[in-house]
Amino acid sequence: MARRAAAAARLLRRLGPLAAEPPMRGMPHIQYEFANHTKNSCRRFHWIPSLQHPLCGPRTNVETYEGQCSANMASEVQKRTFGSAAAQIQRNPAYSELNSDDVSYFKSILGDNGVVQDEDRVAVANVDWMGKYKGASQLLLLPKSTIEVSKILSYCNTRRLAVVPQGGNTGLVGGSVPVYDEVIVSLAGMDKIISFDKVNGILTCEAGCVLENLSTFVENEGFIMPLDLGAKGSCHIGGNVSTNAGGLRFIRYGSLHGNVLGLEVVMADGTILDMLTTLRKDNTGYDLKHLFIGSEGSLGVVTKISVLTPAKLPSNNVAFLSCNDYTSCQKLLLAARRNLGEILSAFEFMDHHCIDLAMRHLEGVQNPLPASQTKFYVLIETTGSDESYNKTKLEAFLLRSMEDGLVADGVIAQDISQASNFWRIREGISEASVKVGAVYKYDLSIPVEKLYDIVEEMRCRLGDNAEVFGYGHLGDGNLHLNIVSSKYDDNTLAQIEPFVYEWTSAQRGSVSAEHGLGLMKAEKIHYSKSPEAVQLMASVKKLLDPNSILNPYKVLPQSVL
Repeated sequence: MARRAAAAARLLRRLGPLAAEPPMRGMPHIQYEFANHTKNSCRRFHWIPSLQHPLCGPRTNVETYEGQCSANMASEVQKRTFGSAAAQIQRNPAYSELNSDDVSYFKSILGDNGVVQDEDRVAVANVDWMGKYKGASQLLLLPKSTIEVSKILSYCNTRRLAVVPQGGNTGLVGGSVPVYDEVIVSLAGMDKIISFDKVNGILTCEAGCVLENLSTFVENEGFIMPLDLGAKGSCHIGGNVSTNAGGLRFIRYGSLHGNVLGLEVVMADGTILDMLTTLRKDNTGYDLKHLFIGSEGSLGVVTKISVLTPAKLPSNNVAFLSCNDYTSCQKLLLAARRNLGEILSAFEFMDHHCIDLAMRHLEGVQNPLPASQTKFYVLIETTGSDESYNKTKLEAFLLRSMEDGLVADGVIAQDISQASNFWRIREGISEASVKVGAVYKYDLSIPVEKLYDIVEEMRCRLGDNAEVFGYGHLGDGNLHLNIVSSKYDDNTLAQIEPFVYEWTSAQRGSVSAEHGLGLMKAEKIHYSKSPEAVQLMASVKKLLDPNSILNPYKVLPQSVL
């Protein structure tokens, strides 16, 4: 009893009354000009995009910021385009080269405004937001409808012109920019909300809708999007679907494979595949939409989506906790699953190196536990329908966790400002790392009991040559491994790769948890998939895109194609 009383007293000193108004993750507005020359503010703290990615991570999932906000810094760090060990790939000579007749045809279907040849505008679309991958496309197309996308692909397939579908360009693995001179097809102009079923919470929209805009729309109707990313202010829902983006709500609502009800997809030959159902149940034949979710635009171009959105619940609480060791983090996760159950909506972890990084390089953030000297920190979010019940349940869980020695210290957000500060620390790690130097980002799925081992192994390998940070979605077994050095260096890279992939493979993990393969990891798929599985994927690719015009050099190794 004395031990429990001491734990309660220590916790209550840290906890203030939960806010009557749910502390949703509302971050200070930060504006940034993205590749499409539009400005988007981010409600939660939105870096430029994760993008992920997830970053390693967004957030990917969470973590796609860094890039253009630190363009000046990046130009100093990166003296050359750096593909994170992407193999040198030769241009496929089977592809045609763009000519004036091609441009004339595209103008005939899109109009002059839909065909961009201006060097400055095309140059922006040629580079990913991190500045790591750079293509040499001479043409950016801006279709406004599915029919126009169909005509573009039909023509390109006949002419054998390679194509790169592009959304918000917030990816982390070079999947949304050309490798050579591929034609860029931007879906930014297809941004209409088609319908919303207020009874069932089913949203149908075009692929170019910005995720944050969709979030705002459905929240006004009493629902939320099933995914939430650091890049939400600029990423497109079509890109989210095409990469099967994960993010912060994965532990509660699962992946887009479970939330996307229907798709409209344009095939490589221009065929429009209408699978835009809004049915929750449909067992008529093969569920073809799953081929395109996560295929990164290599099998078809997603143009419309119907997605199931959960009801928005009024009670939202955020706790920031410290743990003495990684074992305690694991036990805390198990305890949270058992004791918070239906109200648990996020379980994120960071090592103390991440907290130190955030405090040094993020403006306006405050350390929620300034006196804590522990090695690990955990952010827990609960969401439910009954404020009093959820508050009591969370506080009882924290008291029990402190009594059991799983939590060394902790605090619950008292208002929206504090909740936003907690989330900014977690989501700002990627942004902060870019301010330090060159960042090598890895997005890994690893069994939870082994997840932090790779961080410690990498510190031993690199010594004083780089800083190693580990954080991510512990509830999903998703580690974001960030390695920061003063500049991109082949010797440093050789210490990281292929070791990080070999180690992950030995644990039967995945070399890409939520950010996809793109160009960076196309040749690394064998670390996570068997030769038979990869060959079957190649067969599907050849069947649906026989001329291989869609997003070439990405996702699958060239050797199997």
